[in-house]
Amino acid sequence: MRVLVTRPRPTAERTAARLGSMGHEAVILPLMQAQHLAGAVRAALSEPHQAIAVTSAEAVRVLGSLGSGLEQHLATPLFAVGEATARAAGDLGFTDIRIGPGTGEGLAETVAAHLPLGGTLAYLAGSPRTDGFERSLHGRRIGHRTVECYRMTPVHYPAETLPGLVRAGPFDAVLLYSRETARRLVAGLRESGLEPADLAARFLCLSWPIREILPADLACEIAAAPDEESLFTLL
Repeated sequence: MRVLVTRPRPTAERTAARLGSMGHEAVILPLMQAQHLAGAVRAALSEPHQAIAVTSAEAVRVLGSLGSGLEQHLATPLFAVGEATARAAGDLGFTDIRIGPGTGEGLAETVAAHLPLGGTLAYLAGSPRTDGFERSLHGRRIGHRTVECYRMTPVHYPAETLPGLVRAGPFDAVLLYSRETARRLVAGLRESGLEPADLAARFLCLSWPIREILPADLACEIAAAPDEESLFTLL
């Protein structure tokens, strides 16, 4: 199958390599890119906190940019939204990782079960983001500070980019990993004068919130769980 990968680099390259090992032809077209704010993380971790929370591997990459300054925090309990984010934190050297079920709301439950009463959580977040995790923390009266450690910004391409990619015919599938990526794809199709069916036969979404961004009449499939393994299962 010919598959369009829309997620940001460097994760797009890893996804493409996995697809290639499965016998698919992957084409990378990142629609968003991350701007890291390492200074904000450094300042946040200098404030008193009993644990760290991350809801994306991108936040873990920002932590990694601290270099030797991260060593003193590696024993701090870290709450990761799911398995992939937890693996990334483990690769950095974190030794006390608590893993959520893949959603912000579920991660808040994990925090509530393990964070000491009265403890403060340093939540390293991206922008833009959904508010499920923070809403659930507020609802459970869990003390936390939200620190924006990266911003996702659009990647701009010439109007002829998408038409050029489908000159030989539509993709068999497009992989969509975030709401902002879905928004950018819809805008790109509109600017290029293409219909979604011109781009691909199938649009595979990591979660229902992503599906909500796409046109209602578009044939989409949603992963059973918000992780890449489940998304690949749809292929």
